[in-house]
Amino acid sequence: MNPSTAQAQVLVDELVRCGVTEAVLCPGSRNAPLSFALHRADAAGRLRLHVRIDERTAAFLALGLALRSGRAVPVACTSGTAAANLHPAVLEAAYAGVPLLALTADRPPELVGTGANQTVLQPGLFGDAPRLELSLGVARRAAGQQAGWRASVAKAVAVAVGRVGGRPGPVHVNVPFAEPLMPDDPAADLADLGDSANWPESLDGRPGSAPWTVFPPPLDAQRDAPPLPLDPDLPTLVVAGGVPTGAIPGPPAGAPVVAEPNSPLWPGALRTGPWLVDAAADGQLPGPAQVLLHGRPTLHRSIARLLADDQVAVYAVAGTVGAELPPSVRAVGRPPRLRPPPDWCARWSAAEQLVGDALDKALAEPGAPTGQRLAAALITALPPGALLLLGSSNPVRDVSLAARPRTGLTVLANRGVAGIDGTVSTSTGAALAHASAAGGRAAPGYALIGDLTVLHDLTGLVLGPDEPRPDLTLVVLNDEGGGIFSLLEQGAPEHAASFERVFGTPHRVRLDAVCAGLGVAYRRVDDLSALPDALGGVGDGVRLVEVPASRKGLREGHAAVRAAVQAALS
Repeated sequence: MNPSTAQAQVLVDELVRCGVTEAVLCPGSRNAPLSFALHRADAAGRLRLHVRIDERTAAFLALGLALRSGRAVPVACTSGTAAANLHPAVLEAAYAGVPLLALTADRPPELVGTGANQTVLQPGLFGDAPRLELSLGVARRAAGQQAGWRASVAKAVAVAVGRVGGRPGPVHVNVPFAEPLMPDDPAADLADLGDSANWPESLDGRPGSAPWTVFPPPLDAQRDAPPLPLDPDLPTLVVAGGVPTGAIPGPPAGAPVVAEPNSPLWPGALRTGPWLVDAAADGQLPGPAQVLLHGRPTLHRSIARLLADDQVAVYAVAGTVGAELPPSVRAVGRPPRLRPPPDWCARWSAAEQLVGDALDKALAEPGAPTGQRLAAALITALPPGALLLLGSSNPVRDVSLAARPRTGLTVLANRGVAGIDGTVSTSTGAALAHASAAGGRAAPGYALIGDLTVLHDLTGLVLGPDEPRPDLTLVVLNDEGGGIFSLLEQGAPEHAASFERVFGTPHRVRLDAVCAGLGVAYRRVDDLSALPDALGGVGDGVRLVEVPASRKGLREGHAAVRAAVQAALS
């Protein structure tokens, strides 16, 4: 067995022994040793391999698998710009706390800086985003080096899942491979290297992995956290956003909760929470004296203003914060059970009922935003046990503002850096992992995304005939452009002359034709009453349900809903 083949087989073997069950691969020449090793592990049933032709798509597929499963998922690629295309997913993983392993093949160091083809300086390629970066030495001999290679993989997995360092996130492992890159004896086994018996057993008795890398990572981050120095009897609002993979499920009960849809607290949150925070800022509702922060909220400016209010004490729950904390956070720790004043809680409860009724009436009016009506209808129509991934931009906001929180769903979103990159691929990975976690039970996956989001990741719809196929329905609100910009400052009437070309970005793409060319099942829904029937297809593969809409009048429609809410509280 030649050295590069031996090294790749040991690396993949140790990944499996450290709990890796899924891996993503892109074709290439320099990463050929990894390709053969991953294919061999897949054929033996030791992991499930997913092959993609586009590195950016592959990285987000791995991100989706890791986001839903909580396990480290490697994405392996060749050298050069192939490695650079992993960067967007690495950034999302860094800020969302997702255990993504970027496994990049490289040229040997003696070829770097010599004009060699497909050669860039890969160590440091992802800046400070990785929790850990390892650049392995070139394998110069096949036997006698297993321990070092295994230790590097074990450390990488341990850091990625948060067992070492305490914060799940991306890890970059750069592997320079020297020629020959092809296996000289495809039937050779690791035992032929002669030193595998010297590696210690894991905690569960399986040979090969270091004890501190065993999956899963510790989940109770509050166990050693200090108690928070807050007053549990003050008017307190729990504000919840997304949490890192493996974070604890929730804070103590006893206070109103305003949660974003991808928060584990959303099922028990106030439906109209974002609207009520706005009302409190306008003086229509008594605001909180303190906020208990659970995770990292990113959606609403009203929440950002609340967290920045120096009259409000802000505390964070240990173990649920992402890569960054608002500067207003006074302490991070373990909260007590909250006992806010009953009359204050009653005011918020009464306002919740008033605003909810007003919201339902406003959404039934002609001219109400299609996106908000779709969000409310979709959440109601999804079957119990389903996965829902929400696209950044308007979809996640529409669900937050209009839908009624419910149990029975797993809701995810790429809100680490909130880009629309790779959302189709993230949805695919999450749906595949969701079905695996269901253990044979029906567990369909859905995504609510916009037209620009699906166009940005069309290669995410390209699945080879031998690839694992998800049960995934993409619900696409198609308003032929960037609808969210209509709601921001640049959508104001005074900017109309430049808006449509540089912000609205109309595209005239027919999604039915795109789906036909890619072999994706397609259905169009012009009336939302037909949505439940359109969602009924269950089975292997990706389906796209298009809901046409218009951006014309979107700003005015949102303003009308906001006015109805304010009138209900006046």
